[in-house]
Amino acid sequence: MLEIFEAWDSKLFVFLNSLGIEQFDSLWIFITQIESWIPLFIYFAVLIFYFYGGKKGFVVFFFATLTFTIALALSSFAKEYYGRLRPNNTEELSGFIRILQDPNSFSFFSGHASSSFGITTFLVLMLRKFHKWIYLAFLWPVLFVLSRIYVGVHYPADILAGTLVGVGIAFLIRWICMKLLVGL
Repeated sequence: MLEIFEAWDSKLFVFLNSLGIEQFDSLWIFITQIESWIPLFIYFAVLIFYFYGGKKGFVVFFFATLTFTIALALSSFAKEYYGRLRPNNTEELSGFIRILQDPNSFSFFSGHASSSFGITTFLVLMLRKFHKWIYLAFLWPVLFVLSRIYVGVHYPADILAGTLVGVGIAFLIRWICMKLLVGL
């Protein structure tokens, strides 16, 4: 059963990766780099402190950072535990895919997906009562994870699993954060 799922996942990856257009390669390479999103992170921090103030703002900021850190740590652990090769390191796919990045670490599950969806979900949950447009923040993780398929380094299942883990962590951390904020 797992082999059938992995075969389907590989076929879907090859299809999605093949949709890439060379003229857009530099854009997707830019999107996939975490540094490209620093202005968005600054905007998130400003929103946190603007709506929550000093003391509560620091608590929310701490828990947002904790969400990000836990998601990345779990991803690193899972990658070593499962040991799934990335598409760019899989010989069977080498003649069929476009490879724009060449990391050598393992693939399952995506740290980009878990961390970006985790922190975005946490922030949306924390800021939605103050900022009706905060849901647009989900454009960031969607573009971010699509870039991982485009550049040839993650299967769709890596992205889906990372997304689910990140969202789950966000709900748990938000619950803890809200318990702490009640006392402040």
